[in-house]
Amino acid sequence: MPPTAKPSSKPTWADLELVDMPEPDQLDNIKAQLDLVLLALESLANIGSEEVLRVAAELNLSDVVADRVSLWRLRQSSPLRRGQGRKRLDVEEARSLVMIICRLANEHQELIRRAVALLEQLTEQNQPPHHAALLGDYIDTFSNAYQERMEDEATPDDLTHLSLKLLIDLLFYSAPNGSRRLWMALLDRSAQQPKADRSKP
Repeated sequence: MPPTAKPSSKPTWADLELVDMPEPDQLDNIKAQLDLVLLALESLANIGSEEVLRVAAELNLSDVVADRVSLWRLRQSSPLRRGQGRKRLDVEEARSLVMIICRLANEHQELIRRAVALLEQLTEQNQPPHHAALLGDYIDTFSNAYQERMEDEATPDDLTHLSLKLLIDLLFYSAPNGSRRLWMALLDRSAQQPKADRSKP
């Protein structure tokens, strides 16, 4: 597991490098994945928009995420979301969300570690994750939010699997180099996934 660390200083754009500019369908996948990672973090740590805006200000990213409306518009850019009138997410906005998400994950690293440790323990005991209150509450909150906000009609088992995968991912994104890990994961997935499936979780 990554070492525990205090919130690191703001990453530079060089940490979130690009070899080639993502194509529109790749950006669709990137913004969908960013929204899901943030949804998982919100569900686990009970994070609201005010905390997201606070971190944006601390990272000097208020020009991208200035208020609740701009944050909502960025979230609605995910192709998985219900509703119309989605804006296109550009690369700089995607990078900004990566840095905000990873700073928040770093701040809540202890909670993320505890949740992952419980998951590992229950898995070794062949027990379902809902047997731990922390994991059960997280899965339920994530699943309810997903069903409320997303167009995709995923099954409960699918949502449990997705929520636990995202939980493990959050552990790595909470590390000091988490922003680079998340950025590279987004680029790798968007490049490898077939175009028809890029908006799927």
